[in-house]
Amino acid sequence: MEIIAGVDEAGRGPLAGPVTAAAVILPDDHIITGLTDSKKLSPKRREKLFDDIKKNAISIGVGIVNANEIDKINILQATYKAMYKALSTLNPKPDKALIDGYALPNQIIPNEGIIKGDDKVDCIRAASIIAKVTRDRIMEQYDIIFPEYGFAKHKGYGTKVHLEKLQKKKASLIHRKSFRPVRKNLPTITWLQKNRKIGQWGEKLAALEYYKKGYKIHALNHHCAPYGEIDIVAEKDNEIVFAEVKTAAGKTLGGIEDQVDEVKLQRLSDAIDKYIMDYEIDQDIRLDVFAIRLGNNGPKLKHFKAIELE
Repeated sequence: MEIIAGVDEAGRGPLAGPVTAAAVILPDDHIITGLTDSKKLSPKRREKLFDDIKKNAISIGVGIVNANEIDKINILQATYKAMYKALSTLNPKPDKALIDGYALPNQIIPNEGIIKGDDKVDCIRAASIIAKVTRDRIMEQYDIIFPEYGFAKHKGYGTKVHLEKLQKKKASLIHRKSFRPVRKNLPTITWLQKNRKIGQWGEKLAALEYYKKGYKIHALNHHCAPYGEIDIVAEKDNEIVFAEVKTAAGKTLGGIEDQVDEVKLQRLSDAIDKYIMDYEIDQDIRLDVFAIRLGNNGPKLKHFKAIELE
């Protein structure tokens, strides 16, 4: 029998975040009920169907293209690329793909476009849900790093609230610079300095580095009275990582030993101990330090792992 994959995307229209695509192969006799266009479902129902699809699908592929790449190749090409990525990870390889909307121009796998396919074909409906939930979860993680924009609520779309935040706060590191409302609100180093945002910008850069490497971000600027803030709390492989971030703008940042001295390390140690007690942490822990320099040619990051605490 012919193996058919359904393909759909989420996130072509937003001003921030990635475009995400999914490809799904379902068995002909699947027992998933309630499949429909993801936009017609409540978040709770989408999450339930996401789990049902994961349990019942023969294969699922996901492709993600981030904002920086969208700016380089444009949103249409980025959408195609996300779909190609999703299709390329399917196992078994499908004989044919059904694409929501229009066919893909480079037919690595024979494919057919179906207008409003997410209203008509179950495997496309399933792909719509996988792509949407995957992207929403990404934006919820970004909301922890960039809480000032409200990404968890509007997922990066150009809502009135989002546009107002964009004008006031300027664009973030995950905004699509090639989109006009963002292009009109790009921050400069001078603006960051004037508004005392250099330190925050560095902390967000460091948090994104963790996220790209598969860490879950738990918190930024977590206050542990009376010892001060922990810049980043992240987790991967059952290890909790605490990070201190030092950022400067200009040609030199100075040695890391000048940025985090014994007094600072002691306060960090005390703050981490309090966090461990407050949240009853029993995983392994690690302290990292980032030294970041912002310049006109882009940021330079130095990542010092596993700093010893007293």
